[in-house]
Amino acid sequence: MSVNEATHPENSAWNKQVYHRLKLALSLGLRRQVFLAVCDDLNLRNQVAARLHSTLAYPVGQVLYQPANSLEASTPAYPRLVTLRLNLSDPNPISQINQWLINYPPPIVGGTKDAPGRPLPIPVFQIVGVEQLTRQPVATQRLFLHYLRLTEQRTSTQESNRFLESSLLLWVPRPWLMAIQQSAPQFWRCRTGVFTFAGEPTPTVKTKSPERFLAQEVDLGNFEESILNDVLPGGVGSEDDREDFDFQRHEQLVNRSHKKKEPTPLKSELLAVRLPSDEPLTTDISSTPSVRAPENFTHITKELVELVLATLDTRTDAEATSPQAILEEIEELHSKKAATESLAVGYQKLGNLYRLRIEQGQSNLENLMVAIIAYQEAITYDEVSPQVPDILNDLGTLYWMLYRTPPNSEEGQSYIEQGIEFYQLALKLISPQTHPETYARVQNNLGTAYGDLARFSDPAENWQLAVAAYSEALRYRTAEVEPLKFAACQNNLGTAFWHLAQYNLPVAHLKKAITAYNLALVYYTPNTEPLKYGMIQNNIGTAYWNLAQYEQSSEHLRTCIGAYNEALKFRTSTNQPAACSATQNNLGTAYWHLANQVQTLKEERHDYLEKCIESYQEALNLAHSLSGMTLSFDVFATHNNLGLAHYQLVTDAYYEGNKNERSRHLEAALENHLQALNGMSKQPETYQTTLTYIIKTIRGFHNELGIQGQNLALSKVPGSLLPEILPKL
Repeated sequence: MSVNEATHPENSAWNKQVYHRLKLALSLGLRRQVFLAVCDDLNLRNQVAARLHSTLAYPVGQVLYQPANSLEASTPAYPRLVTLRLNLSDPNPISQINQWLINYPPPIVGGTKDAPGRPLPIPVFQIVGVEQLTRQPVATQRLFLHYLRLTEQRTSTQESNRFLESSLLLWVPRPWLMAIQQSAPQFWRCRTGVFTFAGEPTPTVKTKSPERFLAQEVDLGNFEESILNDVLPGGVGSEDDREDFDFQRHEQLVNRSHKKKEPTPLKSELLAVRLPSDEPLTTDISSTPSVRAPENFTHITKELVELVLATLDTRTDAEATSPQAILEEIEELHSKKAATESLAVGYQKLGNLYRLRIEQGQSNLENLMVAIIAYQEAITYDEVSPQVPDILNDLGTLYWMLYRTPPNSEEGQSYIEQGIEFYQLALKLISPQTHPETYARVQNNLGTAYGDLARFSDPAENWQLAVAAYSEALRYRTAEVEPLKFAACQNNLGTAFWHLAQYNLPVAHLKKAITAYNLALVYYTPNTEPLKYGMIQNNIGTAYWNLAQYEQSSEHLRTCIGAYNEALKFRTSTNQPAACSATQNNLGTAYWHLANQVQTLKEERHDYLEKCIESYQEALNLAHSLSGMTLSFDVFATHNNLGLAHYQLVTDAYYEGNKNERSRHLEAALENHLQALNGMSKQPETYQTTLTYIIKTIRGFHNELGIQGQNLALSKVPGSLLPEILPKL
């Protein structure tokens, strides 16, 4: 096994590579391996450790079905990887592992009357919390190193041989790595590999429980992002979407991305799952006598207990039962060796409580992980419960939310794929004839998950799968029984067809998208659902804009403009300023294209350019008033487009404005191009294009207003740009 001893300047890429190597090493199932993972950044360490546990402890495919070679893998209820926090009162990793194995011996499988069966493999153990030794007395630190020095002689005992049939992963910061090298050379010689993650040391100042995690939430409402890219030089933006996802009883509405380019994979940090902070949980628990210490829950996985206890301060008044009370119920059921069905009900109760929190907006990482682990435990204890399909649907949605919950990560594809697998498992257990509503709901969610997966790989194939899933959902989701859900699914289908049109059969797929959107409008009326009505009108406008690139350009552009204007009756600057801004931006683009159609009359061209300028200006006014809000289009590109519209209007051969009006339009063109340039300094190609527009506009000043006009233009240009501009005039 190779050793990584140095960090890399590109920390995110480096850490991703190290993580994948470590995951591969652990997943190989080799025996008697000793790995050291070195990481000074505790947040990163928590993310990686949690991700390893999530991926390796309970493989998704084993939740319901045993693999063919079940003797070589874990059961759904017995993990392949166990995470233990170092016991600071007696820091002996070997002893902790042996005690865990005494409490949870490997199950015997494959037994028959003629054969006794055999135990499953012992899990891999990852140990975290070594960094906490720094706060302990020197005697405790020396005791830890002493235990490590005894490792070699312990391997000769039967108990340790049992442990070393598997592998150990010990997480340490760099100072402790050096201490092990110097003071426990016997253990150091036992190592198989060292995996070094890049990151700054985490301060050791103690923090209170609420500060351990940022409560980063996912907005489950609709939202739009940019769509029409590269319409004009420099790009023009419009809007995209976010989905509302179904849990057991909720719906989603999609207004998906309308980009001409392929969806770009998200750029983000390595992992999106965090364990609780390394602050000892007993520190906070001791101040609240009613809270039970984590070591008192001996039958429940420590990861689940610590996650639940870390979220106690986020409980709401709406909770009839506290999470701790449910944990204690589950612990008591375990102690009494209750029926597995009762245990499943207990874990599902815990999962439902956290699902309710998530529905109420508390969709942070800790709540998501508690719900996921609790539901997985529920299924492992009762695979035949009638609740299993709904739980699987919820698990699929929770994994999807892990991808959507900040910090996003390049592991997002893995989360989406796990979500899809849970949805597919659910569909195997649901009869559409007897449970059409549940079946349609899962198919609807599956379609949205495939749409997100298209951002990472095989977009044409995944959008085709999304179309198939939405279409299947609509076979059982009828307008007569569920009109609003029918409308939401039609909107989703229309958006999936729109994306598919970007890869093949554009005219056919765009027309199918428009048909689906119009079917949605039958039930999303202005009187009953004005905001959704406006959103779908915006989608229709964008679909017609795309269709105009292939046929009947003027006719489709006029239809597009009509749809955008209809949308703006309901997406106003008061009730939806960001969405209104995006639609105004779309409308400006449509007017610009209609003005430049060959068959457009000169009088109409002037009118369309004026309306184009008005729409772009309204979009920018709103955008600049929404400071701090994420917008769904490129503001700097819109400044460029507005500048081009002003320039084209004043240089048109049929323009009849006076000198003052010409000067006003040229000054507006120059001002907008300069504003665009300020936001494009890090985009070399776009920067040069915008610089070309500025030079062309200055020449326009000279052509329309003479040398006096050129001097006026140059007086408005920052002095730092003059050396680039003057030689090109």
